[in-house]
Amino acid sequence: MNKKLNLLDSIMLIMGSMIGSGIFIVSAGMLTEIGTPTMLILAWVVTAILTIFAALSYGELAALMPKAGGQYVYLKEAYSPLFGFLYGWTLFTIIQTGTIAAVAVGFAKFTGVIFPVFSEKNILFSWIITNSYTLNISAAQLLGIVLITLLTIFNFGKVKHAALLQNVFTIAKIASLLFIIFAGLYFILTNNQVLAPVQNLSTTLTLSTPLTFNIGIFAAALVGSIFSADAWNNITFTAGEIENPKRNLPLSLLIGTGSVLFLYVLINFIYINALSISEIQHAEQSRVGTLLLQKVFGDNGAIIMAVLIMVSTFGCVNGIILSGSRVYKVMADEGMFFKQASELNKHQSPQKSLIYQGIWASILVISGSYGDLLDYVVFAVLIFYILTVGAVFVLRKKLPNAERPYRVIAYPILPAAYIIMAIIICVSLLIFKTAFAFSGLCLVLLGVPVYYILKRKNGQNN
Repeated sequence: MNKKLNLLDSIMLIMGSMIGSGIFIVSAGMLTEIGTPTMLILAWVVTAILTIFAALSYGELAALMPKAGGQYVYLKEAYSPLFGFLYGWTLFTIIQTGTIAAVAVGFAKFTGVIFPVFSEKNILFSWIITNSYTLNISAAQLLGIVLITLLTIFNFGKVKHAALLQNVFTIAKIASLLFIIFAGLYFILTNNQVLAPVQNLSTTLTLSTPLTFNIGIFAAALVGSIFSADAWNNITFTAGEIENPKRNLPLSLLIGTGSVLFLYVLINFIYINALSISEIQHAEQSRVGTLLLQKVFGDNGAIIMAVLIMVSTFGCVNGIILSGSRVYKVMADEGMFFKQASELNKHQSPQKSLIYQGIWASILVISGSYGDLLDYVVFAVLIFYILTVGAVFVLRKKLPNAERPYRVIAYPILPAAYIIMAIIICVSLLIFKTAFAFSGLCLVLLGVPVYYILKRKNGQNN
């Protein structure tokens, strides 16, 4: 595969994949769960710390093994091919395709704000599957499939063209976030509200806070912020196409994740300054960003927000489609995925891999199950993040003399701190969101028999 992605392309791919619609929505549910603006800001700060710790750890692995497939390769090399396959399996079944489905429908939902014909309420087809279940296909779902199809086909071309599209939309997304931040700041300053939240923050950080603070509930509430900050690791999937990956991969991970997370914390600070706790918690359909712009611009605020989210989700879907297909291509090379997915077209793009990904993501859109799948995603994602950060320790022992152009700072404290914090969150999810966490774990483990079936098949063929 040709090396066509430079440092800027890599940073834009990270930022573009991270910024979707979650930042404009999830804070409503998070504030409802944890109760105070202070805890909301703290939740986003903890998410930022976790993500940056993980990104710095991934940087060492990326510089050590700058190969296409990224995290799939790290897990395979550190532990065994089974662990790599389980990650690839989960990536295809729920993590990557479920995210593509959800973000694509998110694009359609906000398109429906401007053009009501694309509303979720506009049901185009209905099939009675059982007496208790009817499958409805809405205009929003159909538009989501159209978006997935168009961007999948676009990515059949040269990766540099896909990266250029990603760069344009990522710059537009960053501008959108900054626009919302400055619009909110303008509203705060012109309404003399800037001091009240400061007093609120200091009040809730009194000695009584530890007595009422439940670490389990707090950790479980991080699902929203972790999901909104996810997909930063997608850049490692495209390592085989990055110029000077030993330098550009770690650097892009730090710059890309750090920039997005700074904006996320800042925009949440704007939310709690410009809106009351009740307004955030009871925002219609949890659309906190829309409520903020309606405060500033009146009824036009909803239209402005819809346009900004359409831009944001469009770029997000493109970045995730581009990067995920590279993992399945590597898996196919090793006989662990559909054989045809290993083929590259004349533009050196994994066209068949893109097609398989697009088909499954579209099926998830039709089924309507992507919403539940995403509740499982965070638990599954954290399991693999813990294993991958742990791979830093494993590979230092397995490959002590290997060239490491970049070494994670503050080793072993920083990666160990990430692992401990992520385990606490996973345990909390098992306690407070048992059904979702257990279902996510089952989906991961379902890949075990599939792995051995494929391994046996490959052995017979050989």
